[in-house]
Amino acid sequence: MISKSWSRKSIATAVAVAVLSVYSMVVLAAPGAKASGELTVSGQVTVNGQKMISGGTVFSDSTISTAAQSSASVNISKVGRVELAPNSNIRLSFADNSITATLETGSAQVSTLAGMTVNLTTKDGSVLVDGTQATTFTVSAFRGRTSVATQTGVAQFRTGNTSKQVAAGESAAAGVPNPQTDDDDDDMSGGALAVLLLAVGGAVAAVIYAVTHNNDLNFGGDVTVVSPTK
Repeated sequence: MISKSWSRKSIATAVAVAVLSVYSMVVLAAPGAKASGELTVSGQVTVNGQKMISGGTVFSDSTISTAAQSSASVNISKVGRVELAPNSNIRLSFADNSITATLETGSAQVSTLAGMTVNLTTKDGSVLVDGTQATTFTVSAFRGRTSVATQTGVAQFRTGNTSKQVAAGESAAAGVPNPQTDDDDDDMSGGALAVLLLAVGGAVAAVIYAVTHNNDLNFGGDVTVVSPTK
């Protein structure tokens, strides 16, 4: 009798554990579960003020900063990728189908899959992607001016009461350059140079992302980079 009682208790315990395990897996996989991204760094990078190394996890609503000669990349599974150039600071939020960010300074390149929306703002305006197609664009907030260049897809650049469509190979800018920090001897400003460098590497990074995640970033055609002007 005692043996049967213990046997029943063991079976009941095993069933309870199995049910709890399945429930936990469902909760973690549910759309409401907190999204996260994988961080890759080069040089000195901080997240919310804490120094990070490659392989770390970045959660939504985090502030990421890169030092001089440093860079960072946040790979958000099934959503896209955000890359930061040196001397950049961004507040990054994301969900299952969207990326929202505020670029305080520096340059950032955003690559998304089709179906993913983007809203990236600077003090001069905002860049929007509606998700109808895979899109890669670069934004630079430097010396009182915001520059936008689209490598693939289409982005909308809104500033004040105006809105401009920036298609692949096109660029746009807004803001008033700060003459106190502008060096007339430079052929290319630091912000414009960062946009160009990220633009050149954008297509390669996006293709690698698509291959490693079995997703098709259908960029459609050759990538053309428009040289920024001072």
